[in-house]
Amino acid sequence: MFSRCVKCGGCNNNGNIVEKNSGNDNMNSKYENMKIIYNRSKIGWYWAPLFVAFWFLLYYLVVMPSFHSMPPLKTLDDELSQPGQFIGERAESTLLKLTKIGPKVVGSAANEQVAVQFLLSEISDIIDDSRDDLYDIEKDVQIASGNYLLWSMVNVYQSVQNVVVKVSPKNATSSAALLINSHFDSVPGSSGAGDSGMMCVIMLEVLRVITKHETPLTYSLIFLFNGAEENPLQGSHAFITQHPWAPNVRAVVNLDSAGSGGREILFQSGPDHPWLMKYYGNHAAHPFASTIGEELFQNGFIPSETDYRIFRDFGKIPGLDMAHVSNGYVYHTKFDRFNIIPRRTYQLTGDNLLAIVKALGNAPELEDPAKYAEGHMIFFDVLGWFFIYYPEDVGFIINICICALVPITIVAYIWSMASNTGMFRRRIFAKFGILAAIQLCGVVLSMGLAIAIAFFLDAVGLSMSWFSQTWMIFGLYFCPMFFGLGILPAIYFSRTKEHGLPLGYGIQLLMHSHCLILTLLMVVMLCYNVRSAFILLICICFYTISVLINMATCAHKTNFLWLIPHCICQILPFMFYAYCCYAFYIVFTPMQGRESSSNPELLIGGYTAVFCLLLSPFLVPLLCLFRKSKTIISLFGVCTVIFIILAATPVGFPYVEKTAVQRFFSVHTARTFHNGDAAASVNHTDSGYYVMPVDRHPKSLDNILFENTEYSRANRSECDTEIMCGFPLYSTRWVKAMPNGFWIPGPEPNKYYMPELTIISKESTSDTNIIFTLEITGPDHTSIFIQPLDDAKLVDWTFTREPLDMGLPPPHYIYWSYALDPTPLRFNLEFERESPDWSGSTFRMAVMGHRIHDDMYIEEDYREFLAKFPSWAHVNGWIGSYTSWQL
Repeated sequence: MFSRCVKCGGCNNNGNIVEKNSGNDNMNSKYENMKIIYNRSKIGWYWAPLFVAFWFLLYYLVVMPSFHSMPPLKTLDDELSQPGQFIGERAESTLLKLTKIGPKVVGSAANEQVAVQFLLSEISDIIDDSRDDLYDIEKDVQIASGNYLLWSMVNVYQSVQNVVVKVSPKNATSSAALLINSHFDSVPGSSGAGDSGMMCVIMLEVLRVITKHETPLTYSLIFLFNGAEENPLQGSHAFITQHPWAPNVRAVVNLDSAGSGGREILFQSGPDHPWLMKYYGNHAAHPFASTIGEELFQNGFIPSETDYRIFRDFGKIPGLDMAHVSNGYVYHTKFDRFNIIPRRTYQLTGDNLLAIVKALGNAPELEDPAKYAEGHMIFFDVLGWFFIYYPEDVGFIINICICALVPITIVAYIWSMASNTGMFRRRIFAKFGILAAIQLCGVVLSMGLAIAIAFFLDAVGLSMSWFSQTWMIFGLYFCPMFFGLGILPAIYFSRTKEHGLPLGYGIQLLMHSHCLILTLLMVVMLCYNVRSAFILLICICFYTISVLINMATCAHKTNFLWLIPHCICQILPFMFYAYCCYAFYIVFTPMQGRESSSNPELLIGGYTAVFCLLLSPFLVPLLCLFRKSKTIISLFGVCTVIFIILAATPVGFPYVEKTAVQRFFSVHTARTFHNGDAAASVNHTDSGYYVMPVDRHPKSLDNILFENTEYSRANRSECDTEIMCGFPLYSTRWVKAMPNGFWIPGPEPNKYYMPELTIISKESTSDTNIIFTLEITGPDHTSIFIQPLDDAKLVDWTFTREPLDMGLPPPHYIYWSYALDPTPLRFNLEFERESPDWSGSTFRMAVMGHRIHDDMYIEEDYREFLAKFPSWAHVNGWIGSYTSWQL
């Protein structure tokens, strides 16, 4: 009836151990340990929703409120009781007056006259109210012209304006100065309340507070209100290369916006000046910054540039680059208005800027910043609660120490497990290898699902369903990641009930394996000097701490007690990663409405997948502790299918009127194509509307514009013969989006002040070289493209030689704008050929004029065309021209 146990002797009818030798006390202890091996008890399935709900509540009740937390607005009444404080209410009222001017486009009266006079009036009031016994205050209006290479175009500006204020302490012993910069100009059609009128009024209030109250300053402060940032980046270039105060600038605080209020993010610092981050970290009252944002921006993931680039590249000065990023849907649209800016934004940004300017204005490093150029900093805020920063070399040491600790901890854990269970260590290592392989397969499966969904949605035209409804991201990308990471372990544990390790041990080994995978990934990132490796450090470190606590308390031997240290140690990493995810979606989701060349699903889905691999592999496996775990985890897969179906319904339509619009540019254009350089050589003329979508849905209007209407999409026949397909491109960004643009034949626009070309001279300097002197007149925004023909090569011209020396491929692009002085643009072009045969044309030139302000010149038929666009579309339209010659 009974079989004898080899080690213990026998069992009774109840299955209990019968001791053969009372002296062998260790037999019972070993058997008790061996009973653990087959302990497969689970938690009731009905507790699983509560477990999931806990993490959701943590996100909605802690993470999101922390992100949007801002200080209350200080009013004018508070100034009496709190002198020397930033008063947000005054900045708000100043912005209201500034935005009433309307769009402030370079070259318009609103920008060059009204806005400049408004700023000068505000500055004069501040000077009148200042402490003249403490500071010398100077103001200046700079008018400058110049040219430089930006991206692949030569940016030529003429008579642009900057308003500059210099505050110097009395009896200053140093000429060094801190520069604070923002811009007051705006894009066409926008009042520029958020971008960047708000930053300008905050600068004015900081200037007022510093000069009105006794503020100790060691160095001078220069406030630059630049009038040509949207042009792009011309005002900052004019200041840093030409203004007499520029040589004294030692550092810059640049302020801009990619949205409308909210917390301003510090997304660039330095470069190579970690002392700046020290002052930001010690003095910013409401920090919001991350090394991840800096590396994403500097590697081109953010389709934008700021004046910071100009100061860095042309002034060789370090600095801090900060911008508002909330509600990026209204950025560069007519919806960027005063009334949608959260009121507390003024106080938050004002408190930060005032504290930073005061600190840097007394920083001894400002005297000679080059002495303190010591590499990069790693920095990030934790839910806005506190700020962490440390040098890159310190971070490297910390990362290496953690990378060494992880395998030691895992080996110690397995060693302890072998002692507790009586299993051979090699067997446990074998189980660990199996579970590591399963976890790796889960990672590959989950990533594969996310990437496959991203490609599928884009291929079938269902991309950006999350654009106005970010909750769609959960079903489309979080759910397949959870499913992929959880289903394979659930299947494995369900099929090994009678063999192997206790369920708790198995789940812990599974999470150990993921920790090891992340550790290896961090080693790779360290090898490539990726400072964002700190993002892996957080989850690895906290998980390792939980393992050490469990080992120290022996909680890992129990069925469920080990969950307490584990879950507690996951709370802060979960909140941090959820905070980073939320910030990423706030910044990058609206940006996908301004990007057409890449698949937006890959960015959103890929980033979601990466963060899922950090926060969920230490939580999703815990679902295997519940009964019906495979069913519970499969629900995430079902949810994914449901959300993909929703993406194909009206629920998944990306755009919403006013709050999340689709962007279009349109130019009512007259086109003239010449065979030669004389008016008599006109080959073809026509007119119509050029329409350029700027996101991933270029055909969203086809059934609205072309079905049952008088409009039709023309073919692209000019692409074979004309520069840029004969399209009136406005800026270098339009060149990138040109394949999505289309031409609609229409009536001729108003030809007020369209460009004209005059050949001043044509001279041979040798048998193989010839110089053309040309002159162009036209509106204050003109694009010029030059395409050499046959074997001709452009070897010199009036502008910067940088694009020629770099060998940039033709057509050569010149963007010309002017503010006050409409003097025609005169320039030389020198061409060279291998042979002395100059018969025929030397080059083709296309000139595109744009009248981007003054709506009075828009014809009624064009207004009717623009009215055809639906309410969920935002179209920025003006009149223009395209004229080409062969010379």
